[in-house]
Amino acid sequence: MHDGTLLAAVDLGSNSFRLEIGRFEHGLIRRVEYLKETVRQGNGLDDERNLTPDAMQRGWDCLARFAERLKGFHAEKVRAVATQTLREARNRDVFLQRGSAILGHAIDVVSGPEEARLIYQGVAHLLPQSDERRLVVDIGGRSTELILGHGFSADAVASFRVGSVAWSSRYFADGVFSPESFHAAEIAAKAVLDEALNVYRPQAWDIAYGSSGTAGAIGDVLAAAGGPAGLITRAGLDWLQEQLLRARSADKVRLEGLKEDRRAVIGGGLSVLRAVFDLLEIQQMHIAQGALRQGALYDLLDRELHENDLRSTTVLGLMERFRVDARHAGRVATTAAQLHAQVRHGANEPGEKELTWAAQLHEIGCLVSHDDYHHHGAYILDHTDAAGFSVPELHHLGMLVRGHRGKVRKLEAGLDSPDTALRLACLRMAVALCHARRDPDMEGVRLSRQGNRFTAKAPAGWATAYPQSAHLLREESAAWQRTPWEFSAELP
Repeated sequence: MHDGTLLAAVDLGSNSFRLEIGRFEHGLIRRVEYLKETVRQGNGLDDERNLTPDAMQRGWDCLARFAERLKGFHAEKVRAVATQTLREARNRDVFLQRGSAILGHAIDVVSGPEEARLIYQGVAHLLPQSDERRLVVDIGGRSTELILGHGFSADAVASFRVGSVAWSSRYFADGVFSPESFHAAEIAAKAVLDEALNVYRPQAWDIAYGSSGTAGAIGDVLAAAGGPAGLITRAGLDWLQEQLLRARSADKVRLEGLKEDRRAVIGGGLSVLRAVFDLLEIQQMHIAQGALRQGALYDLLDRELHENDLRSTTVLGLMERFRVDARHAGRVATTAAQLHAQVRHGANEPGEKELTWAAQLHEIGCLVSHDDYHHHGAYILDHTDAAGFSVPELHHLGMLVRGHRGKVRKLEAGLDSPDTALRLACLRMAVALCHARRDPDMEGVRLSRQGNRFTAKAPAGWATAYPQSAHLLREESAAWQRTPWEFSAELP
């Protein structure tokens, strides 16, 4: 990565969509441009947890405006992440498919723990380095993330379904403030958050930081009222609640420092923050400058520097946790990479990493049961919290793991992509070649692709020397039937 390189992050939050563009300079990312639009997608979930047409259109319209600014950005220089509202939405694929096309870049839905990790990275990179143990609290529109960390390391992450938009809709639906509504909102927030007490207790951290919209908005109001800049105190929260109760309704609130887009959700945000203060015995909270979007930018930077890609470390951790035979997994990964390079003519592209990870994890389900272990492996990857990975990335990885044995047609739509089909062909062929759990003889063994046909070739005498491997490769022809792809083995 060269100095002057531009990177961009898009944060599709429940309350606002944000675009941050930064320039890489001397190891740091400095802001070039920041755009924010209040979209309120969190209010657009109906009783069936589907995004309404209006909510989707608001999001698409915003993304179209962001897309204009992102013209000319290469895919590897942009990270777009969606959070709790799109985690919940049952029709999220409809929004994401069109939204990604409008934006011109893929939108990743991240899990709650992954959102928390990115938030911490954003906060940590904009704080002076120290040995302090940090508690970071991020109250979003529909979720609240809690993180314990030190330096750039997030040691504990958690996400809870409680936020400013959700709580404002539920407990201040008419915009009316009353002592009873605040009491009910705080009790409900504590009921969701109380499991955090075991990990995030006061003895586990030295300084508390608040990031993103709610903390920033409340901090601005308290500072405008004469409080210390960049600090939220218990007394300040009591004062703010009293001001809201005096106003009686959101549309009558007139507080210096309160932006218009925060007026409708200030009641819910305040009640959640008061609950956090009480539960975790926080006396004061510092306002952090970094947040999710800055974390996404630094995550892009880490991915660009391949040796720092957290996802590779996460895969190794999963291998250890599920007792994967690391030697054999490495053997399959090396073989699959060799085959991939033959078809790609040595080209280096992001799919090579995914192929390596799938090979390393192809036996992850064996700890559950050797029968149908490929199905168990796919289930694990679809339902695990894996740092650095988005939800779609894990699903795609799980699809490769599921497809590495058995009939290929079970993957259905996953085979629409030629790149995915190639990675699957390489993985399956590598597993076949390594069936004896020893390094295969790759001398003269080749994989090629022409159109929708994969062809495996070996030199004369190879099939006689390795009859079981030859049998497995010939069986691949039947395995790919009733798919858009063909596989043939030319083994004289």
